[in-house]
Parts: sequence; structure tokens; C-alpha cells
Amino acid sequence: MTLPSEKPVPATERQIDAVIFDFGGVLASNGRPSDVIKRFPNDPADKVLKVMMGDYGQDTDHPWHRLERGEITMSQYRMDLGALVLEAGLHPIQLPPDTGKSTFIGITFEPCEPIITLVHELKTAGFRLGVLTNNVRELRSVWWPMMDFNNIFDDVVDSHEVGMRKPNAAIYRLALERLGAVAERTAFLDDAQSNVDAASAVGLHGVWVEEDPTSAVRTLRSLAGL
Repeated sequence: MTLPSEKPVPATERQIDAVIFDFGGVLASNGRPSDVIKRFPNDPADKVLKVMMGDYGQDTDHPWHRLERGEITMSQYRMDLGALVLEAGLHPIQLPPDTGKSTFIGITFEPCEPIITLVHELKTAGFRLGVLTNNVRELRSVWWPMMDFNNIFDDVVDSHEVGMRKPNAAIYRLALERLGAVAERTAFLDDAQSNVDAASAVGLHGVWVEEDPTSAVRTLRSLAGL
């Protein structure tokens, strides 16, 4: 139902009717792979990511991928990762004391204000909104309080709950089905180019979100006719 205060954008001016957002690096300004890299300032960034998160452009049996699919616990990931870090000869720095928002891999979750502002604008304009996140069970209590997800978004697909993760095409199709949207009329925002490419391959309007989200916000506003 459209509330009296809402001003829907005429469908003829829109290229999309729905938007699906990633969480880390999109709705949250942090939670990017770069946060993991910062823990290893003396090691090559590509090596760090390969060890800590596997080939993120693929869906493999790396412990991080298994964790995101809900196949193992965070404790198991830590044990598996410890061996990988030692084998690779990485040199992590000591993290500061936990602040309540930090995870053991140094990721924190703070809202990305330009994206959040646009979310509310899209909500007011009557767009269907969803979240599609590669995430883990043990972090749900950390990131969920950041926003009123239940009331702002029409659906949230969390990888560990559905046993799939991006860039698997099946998880994009599931997100579309649950949102009641069609790919050709849906935009998808992610900070990982590989996930954006996978979404585009399914037919969505893929939008890459850089650390400065200005370009992504501009692109999405254009697609939405705002």
C-alpha cells in the first residue's frame, strides 16, 4: 500500500521496480575485503585475501565459503584458518580490544550514510527492496541491529540460512523469487565486482559500489528515475 506521504515515481520513468543491496561494503561502509587486508600490512594483499577468504569470485570449499554457506561454525573456520595462515607464512598484526562491533578478522559494521539515505528515498517512492548478503550465523547479532531490516526491506536473503552464496546464480534467482521481482527490472548493488558480474549474467542491473559510493548512488538514482 502506498502511504499518503509517498510520491511514487511513474513507472514510465523507471528502468527498475526493485533494488537488492549487499550488506558489507554497501549498506555498511565497512565489511569489505580491504578490512581483512589491513590486518596484514606486511603481506601482499592478494595473498592475504586468497588465504583468508579464498577465491571470492568462485564458490568453492574454502573454509570461508563453507562458513558463509552455513556448513561449518565460526569456531571450525578459525581452526581451519589458523593452519592456512601458518602454512602461507602470513603475519597478522594484533587487533585493538573488541568494541562490540568488531569480529576476530577485524571487520566492523557502520552504516554507509549515502546508501542508507537512498534506501529510505527508494522506500518512500514505492520500490521493492531486498538484501542479499554473504554472511555467517555468528555475526547476525552484530550487523542486524544496524538498521530496522524487517520494516525497511521486503526480504533479506542471508547466505548461511539458504546454503548458497554469491556468486552462485541460484542465490540471485532465489532473491528475485522471494522479492517478487524480475531480473530485468531489478538493480543489484555489491562491493565485489565478481558478484556484480554474476548478477548481470542473471539479467539484473549490476551496480558496483566503490569505497566512495557516489558513482553507485548516481547510477542507481538514474535507473530509478529519481
